[in-house]
Amino acid sequence: MTSVLTEPARTGPRHRAEDPAGSPPGGRMRRLLRGPSNQPAWVRTAVLALLAATAVLYLWDLTASGYGNSFYAAAVQAGTQDLKAWLFGSLDSGNSITVDKPPAALWVAVAFARLFGFSSFTVLAPQALMGVASVGLLYATVKRTSGPVVGLFSGAVFALTPVAVLMFRFNNPDALLVLLLVAGAYGTVRATEKASGKWLALAGVAIGFAFLTKMMQAFLVLPAFALVYLVAAPASLRRRLLHLLGALVTVVVSAGWYVALVEIWPASSRPYIGGSTTNSLLELALGYNGLGRIFGGDGNMGGGGGTGFGGSTGVFRMFNSAFGAEISWLLPAAALGLVAGLWFTRRAPRTDKTRLSLLLWGGCLVVTAGVFSFMSGTVHPYYSVALAPAIAALVAIAGRALWQGRANFAARAVLAGLVAVTAVWDYILLARTPDYLPWLKFVVAALGLLVSTGLLAGVTQFRRIGAVLVTAAVLVLGLGGAAYGVTTASVAHNGSTPASGPGTSAMGGMGPGRESSSAELATLLSQTTTKWAAAVSGSQQAASLELATGKAVIAIGGWDGSDASPTLEQFQAYVAAGETKYYIADGQGMRGSGETSSSEIQAWVEANFTATTIGGTTVYVLS
Repeated sequence: MTSVLTEPARTGPRHRAEDPAGSPPGGRMRRLLRGPSNQPAWVRTAVLALLAATAVLYLWDLTASGYGNSFYAAAVQAGTQDLKAWLFGSLDSGNSITVDKPPAALWVAVAFARLFGFSSFTVLAPQALMGVASVGLLYATVKRTSGPVVGLFSGAVFALTPVAVLMFRFNNPDALLVLLLVAGAYGTVRATEKASGKWLALAGVAIGFAFLTKMMQAFLVLPAFALVYLVAAPASLRRRLLHLLGALVTVVVSAGWYVALVEIWPASSRPYIGGSTTNSLLELALGYNGLGRIFGGDGNMGGGGGTGFGGSTGVFRMFNSAFGAEISWLLPAAALGLVAGLWFTRRAPRTDKTRLSLLLWGGCLVVTAGVFSFMSGTVHPYYSVALAPAIAALVAIAGRALWQGRANFAARAVLAGLVAVTAVWDYILLARTPDYLPWLKFVVAALGLLVSTGLLAGVTQFRRIGAVLVTAAVLVLGLGGAAYGVTTASVAHNGSTPASGPGTSAMGGMGPGRESSSAELATLLSQTTTKWAAAVSGSQQAASLELATGKAVIAIGGWDGSDASPTLEQFQAYVAAGETKYYIADGQGMRGSGETSSSEIQAWVEANFTATTIGGTTVYVLS
């Protein structure tokens, strides 16, 4: 049994000579995707077909979602108008405040918009292209340990995962994060094959830039990467430790250069770091986007439970009504496959490729899912897109190994259990939306029963029956999630908390009504020539006005009105210098608590300027 599960991918000596694992990067993309020269010709065609189908899925009718998340779309618009806004990820071209994430994803999106013009398509298309690249890289990574067929299956499962379809058609930073995490996994596999310090360093660079995309979440894969290299790299322990130390240095340098740049840049000549309490990117990383997400508490909007978005903490959070339909379709199968695979390969050689891949993807899954499940701060269900590559890879790798060992009853029994648990869980998930394809859950259940019974009965010894079982098993494993994923692509999404599946077109955290702006108000602001057209409490309202007018708007208090930007004294100086024309009253009330700069500024404006009503909105002329 062990020899079956530890069979290496059939690369052959010709492949190793042509494409050595320790060779430096920089080769053409076709070398990455084509595989060994002695593999069947259909493989390259199949890979291209997978990528083309993924591109269609992610790009088709993309502009139906408008600007998606207006918060990040406004920052892209600002970056096309001002270079400093591009560098810092400012919400406005006047550089009052940044978004509450580091700007790596915005660097890419702004570059795309500067090349092709700012529009709904150029805001959303970069994420779709990142999705296609992520699928290709996952294929290339899994292929190196388990062969092209398994790589293709993992890529297809990943591409069709509902939350992946959602986020690769949306303009949140998660798309770039996932691409960089998969790139880091690819570099780790290449490094482990030949104990290559260069490839391990490149994996570290990918994680460093992932930090500049979504901060501390990027580091959740590091334990898995380090464990795989420490266990499986064909080198002495001393050399492995030195390579890991070198990779750690590349992580720190790749992430730290920008943190250092922001910290040494005079605060008076750059925007306020949104989401921080001390106008510091390092504090943002450690607090609001770091420990604050894990432990909650004040200053981490919604901290102290996180139940507003992700449900109660606990081991079953990934299966609840918030996360379940996003990511958990194959999560039970991935967990079962991981445990079985590690058990069956427990006596394999240290450098065994199957165990290497199980440790890599299993480690990423366990650590990331564990943190998501128990973090008490703000957690959104779409964060789970980071789990999608690992789940897809584990199901494909474990399924292939167990099928190859089907002559052994233990392997068949585990494989039958893997199919059965998927059928049962998919039935439950589909039953949560009873009006959505009501027949589908019965098809999945029937196929699951057929496949599980056939595997336990040992009918796989007959070639034709075996082929039927394989086809049915693939349908069981993919049908429910794939249907949900395709449906997700047919629905428009906007707001700050999108969700996959049918009938989830607009789920904004602040509500789509809060983002709307009247035509009269937009016309008024469009005619301004000041540095900022207006000031308004909160980033969502400011972003909506910026997109409607093309003008910079001060977002007082940042995302939730609690950031100390601008202070009352700073705002008074802007008004005295004639840098902002209007103040738009927050008719919904202050979102910040206590005496915030937002509430102080509104009180000062109300006491010193006269209100008028424009398009149903209270506006103060600051002159």
